[in-house]
Amino acid sequence: MQRRRLYVMRHAEVRYFEGVHPEEVVLTDRGLVQAESAAEELRTVSFDRVLTSGLERTLQTARIVAPGNEPEAHYELREIESGDIRDVASDEVQAMMTAAFRGVVPPETQFLGGETIGALLDRVLPELDALVAADDWDVALLVLHGAVNRAILGHALTGERIFLGGFEQAPGCINVLDVGADGTFIVRAVNHLAYDPAHIAAPRLTTMEQLWQEYVDSRA
Repeated sequence: MQRRRLYVMRHAEVRYFEGVHPEEVVLTDRGLVQAESAAEELRTVSFDRVLTSGLERTLQTARIVAPGNEPEAHYELREIESGDIRDVASDEVQAMMTAAFRGVVPPETQFLGGETIGALLDRVLPELDALVAADDWDVALLVLHGAVNRAILGHALTGERIFLGGFEQAPGCINVLDVGADGTFIVRAVNHLAYDPAHIAAPRLTTMEQLWQEYVDSRA
């Protein structure tokens, strides 16, 4: 059976609480290094298509990792949208952030008081289906976001409309999926870091716990 390959990345490191709208943040200096590490690891791979959400952090990462391809922008693949937490008590924000992605997350769950997991699945999975249905690629690169990747990985692993919060997605990570002619997926690798393959330097906090720390620092 001939399978096609998907490399699904999370964009490299950004900072969300420095006075810029979340859709406008750009890679940090460390994020640029992370993207360059992924580019070096994938340098021998020829991509037929490169998909992003169109947000600058995904475009930046994609242009570094696949400089020979013009990235496509698919806004339906943008990150899950949070609510306005500026006037929410700090202890409530901490509880929402640190528990946002745990276990099997019910579809009615709101992300930081904003978009629900179900709404995320409703817009991400049809984009994945459309890509799988297309016959113009053998190897594709998707540079997306943490929650979006979890939605894709959960579906790839189970074949269901399910969100598995335990799939950690570090900045600049690479996931590898193969998809068969019948649309079924094989999960080859998850959260691989070209810049830290054994996760030796990587913190033991989740990305959402780290986001909480960034939030606290920004408020100090």
